[in-house]
Amino acid sequence: MERVPVLKIGDILLVSIQIDMEDQVALQLQEDLADRIVSTGCHGVIIDISALDIVDSFVGRTLATIASISRVLDAETVVVGMRPAVAITLVELGLSMPGIRTALNVELGMELLAREREIDIFGLGGEGFGDADEGETEKPVVPAS
Repeated sequence: MERVPVLKIGDILLVSIQIDMEDQVALQLQEDLADRIVSTGCHGVIIDISALDIVDSFVGRTLATIASISRVLDAETVVVGMRPAVAITLVELGLSMPGIRTALNVELGMELLAREREIDIFGLGGEGFGDADEGETEKPVVPAS
């Protein structure tokens, strides 16, 4: 049986699904990911489904279960790369996937996790994520026009 690799990037686990998600593969991913969250102490999970043409109801429910398990283990989940046809199918199947945040791509998913949890995604010890030195006042970040 094939396995989906789980990569650690800073304080985030990245799962890029590049194979057909048969039921057994989805269940194995659920188990592997829970084990990796515990062993690494990561606080964010990004699941890239951009290579999936179809997500059936079982895989959709498994993604929702993965998000729930991750949350119980103190990690937030973001699903990235969802194709429009996949989104339509999930809605038609009535799968709202509670607890799963979405982003268009991996980069935006990482930014979302960094903003929400102030995750140290690049191992910088919090630099660049609003940590002011003692006695300093934090200045708001204003996007350039």
